[in-house]
Amino acid sequence: MKILIADDHRLVIEAVKAKLSELAPGIEFVLAMSVDELLAGATDDLDLALIDLNMPGADGQAHIDEIRHRHPAVPVIVLSGYEDPAIMRSALERGVLGFIPKAYSPEVMLSAVRLVLAGGVYVPPMMLTALPPGIVAGVAPQPGAEAMARGGGSNQTLEHLRSVLTERQVEVLQLLSQGKPNKLIGRSLGISEGTVKIHLAAIFRALNVRNRTEAVVAAQALTEAQQA
Repeated sequence: MKILIADDHRLVIEAVKAKLSELAPGIEFVLAMSVDELLAGATDDLDLALIDLNMPGADGQAHIDEIRHRHPAVPVIVLSGYEDPAIMRSALERGVLGFIPKAYSPEVMLSAVRLVLAGGVYVPPMMLTALPPGIVAGVAPQPGAEAMARGGGSNQTLEHLRSVLTERQVEVLQLLSQGKPNKLIGRSLGISEGTVKIHLAAIFRALNVRNRTEAVVAAQALTEAQQA
């Protein structure tokens, strides 16, 4: 396994490297402390890239865009001190597969990395709790959403979804909320990826979302509301 860690603090790099060493024996690490080093060190054979937003040479998230353009098959996770949900959402919309705030524990980071390596998407819980009532990553309010945000009425929202989705689509939604990719959703339910995509289209309409990233956020918000 080959993992790139890009951060302008050596202490952070060494701490992340030490924790990620628990993933598997013999991991090869590529280290970068600036955007120039990041672009020079990134290759198509990387299994994962963890990249800070605020690095020497960074211009907003342009370096994330450049890595995604040069190496589209490499899974990218943003590891950042920023905790602004708008910044998190912007990164996810760029195609990164996870956003890990540096305030999180090493164990959470390791779990998030494992999820991404398994083909999932990691969305930080603070991205959900910091959003205004009734709005989830730009998703228009659903029936009962305002009550759900106050801690009540989650059953009404879930019942509404069940009234417009089939039982199989609800199962797809549950797996989607876990960050599972289409292939694993299909494998879990014994259906083809094409069928999964058809169900996802219906789910997108029901949640009033535009893409998979927004659907993952909305699905996780509904799951958390149900468990609250």
